[in-house]
Amino acid sequence: MADAKVIPFDDDRSRGGAQRPPRRRSAPRRKNDPAAVREVPAMPDQAEPDGSPPSAEQAGHPEHPEHPEVPAGDRVPKPRAGAAPGSRGGGGGLERRIAGGLAFLRRRLTGDYEVDDFGYDEELTDQVLMSMVRPLYEKYFRVEVKGIENIPSDGGALIVANHSGTLPLDGVMMQVAVHDNHPAGRHLRLLAADLVFMLPVVNELARKAGHTLACAEDAERLLERGELVGVMPEGFKGIGKPFSERYKLQRFGRGGFVSTALRAGTPIIPCSIVGAEEIYPMIGNAKTLARVLGIPYFPITPTFPWLGPLGALPLPTKWTIQFGEPILTDGYPPEAAEDPMLMFNLTDQVREQIQHTLYKLLVQRRSVFF
Repeated sequence: MADAKVIPFDDDRSRGGAQRPPRRRSAPRRKNDPAAVREVPAMPDQAEPDGSPPSAEQAGHPEHPEHPEVPAGDRVPKPRAGAAPGSRGGGGGLERRIAGGLAFLRRRLTGDYEVDDFGYDEELTDQVLMSMVRPLYEKYFRVEVKGIENIPSDGGALIVANHSGTLPLDGVMMQVAVHDNHPAGRHLRLLAADLVFMLPVVNELARKAGHTLACAEDAERLLERGELVGVMPEGFKGIGKPFSERYKLQRFGRGGFVSTALRAGTPIIPCSIVGAEEIYPMIGNAKTLARVLGIPYFPITPTFPWLGPLGALPLPTKWTIQFGEPILTDGYPPEAAEDPMLMFNLTDQVREQIQHTLYKLLVQRRSVFF
């Protein structure tokens, strides 16, 4: 397979592909414009030589006067038998999908597709990866999204969310929530832990989906480029906490995400996720086995490992993802990113806003599964 083209970091094509040329619109015809008058052939209105009146067909009029004949140029063709309602030509939508799928496969096989310098493949994410996880998002977890209007339509922004669930499904669901609900269809670039990029298959999929290493340099480059960046500062402390501490935020580290947003001058958007805590209720942690396997924790749930692979199936909880009001950072001077007291205050503000929204959503929730 041919090598994929790598887009430079500042190449605008990586944001959404080449822009389509503007659609031409024909000038409207005026009612009395001579150019808009269509020539209609003269209709025989005289009587037949034998004195009988002309027939309706000869006179150019239909048999029923209340349904005047429509000129041939204005007739709407009837759809063929078996055509879908509202479509012309029957099966055009299916044909287009098949043609699009074949074109996608051809580009994959020939290497005629683009990735950015982080390895992000936007076409593969839209056409394949999103389609794979969308049924889980829509049908299984039935995710409800609130506050999507708080995400800007363009420009960089840092979305900071709580982290939970034993397995990092909340980040993937947040990525689908942003793309499918935002009016501009924006993509969320997640910052992931080192472990993600050490796993053979997960590493490649994460890069293709737009994830990158959770470091200040990569985050700042993406923000300055105008991308949406998602971060979950709790890390493994949040995702691996026991079920008894559900919805209690862990420490947010040293506030590195705040300094990154300050240097880039981009807003910070708090995000609260309810429902992920219960998909794998972690009642124990086999620490010795975790050290042997080289992973942060080895979860024990009511179903795993007792039921084997079946125990790895998450519970079908009802999710709510709410994006809070943005915290602006563009009013601070450039040296503010080096002020530890300011970083501490902003970090605490973001954390408190997420925690308050979590409690609010939990009170409003009718049931874990409905």
